Amino acid sequence: MFFIKSGFACIIGRPNVGKSTLLNQFMGRKVAIVSDKPQTTRNRILGILTTEDAQAVFIDTPGIHKPRHKLGAYMTRLAQETLEEVDLVIHVVDASVSPGTGEEYILEQLRDVSTPVLLVLNKIDLIKKQELLPLIDWFSKRYDFQNIVPVSALTAENLDKLRELIAANLKEGPFFYPAEMVTDQPEKFVAAEIIREKVLHLTREEVPHAVAVVIEEMKERENGLFYINAVVYVERDSQKGIIIGRGGRMLKEIGQLARQELQAILGNKVYLDLWVKVKKDWRDDEAVLRSFGYE
Repeated sequence: MFFIKSGFACIIGRPNVGKSTLLNQFMGRKVAIVSDKPQTTRNRILGILTTEDAQAVFIDTPGIHKPRHKLGAYMTRLAQETLEEVDLVIHVVDASVSPGTGEEYILEQLRDVSTPVLLVLNKIDLIKKQELLPLIDWFSKRYDFQNIVPVSALTAENLDKLRELIAANLKEGPFFYPAEMVTDQPEKFVAAEIIREKVLHLTREEVPHAVAVVIEEMKERENGLFYINAVVYVERDSQKGIIIGRGGRMLKEIGQLARQELQAILGNKVYLDLWVKVKKDWRDDEAVLRSFGYE
């Protein structure tokens, strides 16, 4: 007999362990921005993977960490609230980094969670095989994981095994989304995230964490061209100067890279009008956070 299965899987972990890279590998395309900066993901990202008989809906949460400002508290709360809403929790760790207080903190958050938890030891392409056993032993002594799977999200090593374990946790039932749908994120959100990703790649130190991107206007004109008016918000005048760059060169490069990717996604030419504004200490202002979409 032919059964259809479906379910939700939440991807959690410390900042910068490869959660978004893992989600993008599952999807075979980018649905979450990727950067070497911690705390890249700020909103739950839905990736919807549908096969002939199964649909897995992946939620990529912000990295769980002890918050230092109201934005950090929002991000951590978002991740924690997701844990009881799903059929499976996928806890991703960086196998190339020795576990410590950060991992202890996450395991403590999982203590009262009834949802099954898979442990994914990511970035095994960066370590020797003999380094895996002590790592597995460390985590096994601290939490009763349903399974432990070493993978490399970057090279896709052992992802087939992980897919099998995820499929085993799906429940018999109808698809939640149309089979052709790959994400629930609207075009404005995707555009803002792509612009923010380019800022993350091109800037350093405190600047990436102080950036928010708001799409003021996005519409397709009669000639098929997409017009996008976007504002990059920062917290300090000095940060504004860095993003604009000498003679506007940095802002121009951010715009060029973002426009190229947006054109590939939208399938049309894009006119990107990019501005930089200062909103002092916006990460600690609840009203501003709400206006930026961090509810």
